[in-house]
Amino acid sequence: MTSVIHFGTDGWRALMGKDFTFENVERVAQAFGDYLHERFAQTARKEEPKVAIGFDRRKDSENFARTFAEVLIANGLQVFLSDVPCPTPAVSYAVVNGRLDAGVVITASHNPPDYNGIKIKTDFGGSADRSITDAIEALIGKKGVLKKPSSVDNPRRDPMNERYLTFLKSYVNLEAIKASPYRILVDSMHGVGARHLEQILEGGRIQVHTIRSGKDEAFGGVNPEPIPQNMAVTMEMMKSLRFDLAVVTDGDGDRIGAARPGGEFVSPGTILSLILLHLAQDLGRKGSVVTTISNTALIYKVARKLGLAVHETPVGFKYVCEIMRRENVLIGGEESGGIGFQNYLYERDGMLSALLLMEMMAMRKRSFEEILKSVESEFGKRHYVRSDIHYPQELKPKLFRHLSSSPPLEFCGKKVIEVKSNDGMKFLFEDDAWLLFRLSGTEPLLRIYAEALSRELAEAFVREGEKLAFSLPSATPSA
Repeated sequence: MTSVIHFGTDGWRALMGKDFTFENVERVAQAFGDYLHERFAQTARKEEPKVAIGFDRRKDSENFARTFAEVLIANGLQVFLSDVPCPTPAVSYAVVNGRLDAGVVITASHNPPDYNGIKIKTDFGGSADRSITDAIEALIGKKGVLKKPSSVDNPRRDPMNERYLTFLKSYVNLEAIKASPYRILVDSMHGVGARHLEQILEGGRIQVHTIRSGKDEAFGGVNPEPIPQNMAVTMEMMKSLRFDLAVVTDGDGDRIGAARPGGEFVSPGTILSLILLHLAQDLGRKGSVVTTISNTALIYKVARKLGLAVHETPVGFKYVCEIMRRENVLIGGEESGGIGFQNYLYERDGMLSALLLMEMMAMRKRSFEEILKSVESEFGKRHYVRSDIHYPQELKPKLFRHLSSSPPLEFCGKKVIEVKSNDGMKFLFEDDAWLLFRLSGTEPLLRIYAEALSRELAEAFVREGEKLAFSLPSATPSA
């Protein structure tokens, strides 16, 4: 039974009622407690480890969190359990601010509603790396589960959300944002973002309207991931109503998506590029830039203009975080909308990303559309397309062996000028266009990404990539 518990790019996620059960959560909690005890047994420290636990709005997330806490308490750990559903960065802040030893978040982030998961946070607030999750996996089932029923004061209920929001407001020029004349649409996708941005900015000139703010365990029938196919209601409102900007946060609040007036999706890579310009030009900050291999070429163009170095990592914010801990990084992020910032947590934050976009508008005294058009005029408008395909398990190694041993020389009549294989297979073309094949770290999916100067070409790259993926023997497409 322990074989079903495997940590991916950022945590363990599985179907509730199948692999993600209370019994398996107890096993993970016991292994996690054993890991912390083993780690601290190697030091002179006498007090027991301290752990923060938070949870999202999914079905039974609070009950899973309480179960995790009860196992840790039985193993002698001190536990601080969030009093309400909270964003993942709220747990990271609780760990750093409280000088705790680790954090746990019960969340499946942007995954489908019938999934749940566990994210592990380290003592610096970032995601646990492979060495830690491998060590926890190795301890699963080694010892019997100890469990102690919770009581009124154990675990201690902690106002993580309240303290995190206070910290969030201190990072930006809140008064300047509140004094700006813009109309902002916020889509919380029924996740933990709730009405927090609207409440943070209430009482000022700026007008903020929130949709999908209430709890819905089915997330309105879509995955709580801020990508175009899940944002139909947002896109329609941007077409028909006079909003200057729409910002969208995912199920656990650590990712952002956006839409411009007229209802066109704005990719997370474009958002990162805009905030990069804001931090460097408006706030005068310096530092390097970190981006994952699946992100837009616009980031490189903007960084070159600013004279900033760029680091490229595999997909996963923990890889971005590794570099942020080593050197002075101004901004770092991934194509899925997770962005982290200088002098903040070693964590991505969707709501802070949204506030920084609004701060940019306020400081430049220009609408989002004006800022975006100026950037597109200077650097070119790029079109980003992604397709997620359910792909037969037995074909995954065959596909990548084929791409490695016999890499195509062209796609859609465009010559391949470089191939990268540090995370999936990425084919580069002229004009900074590219096509990437990559397996999901948390779901049974093949992801195909493309970017080009025209949407038609980007979509053609993806279609040709799908055709190649299903041209292998026994391959059958599925939605």
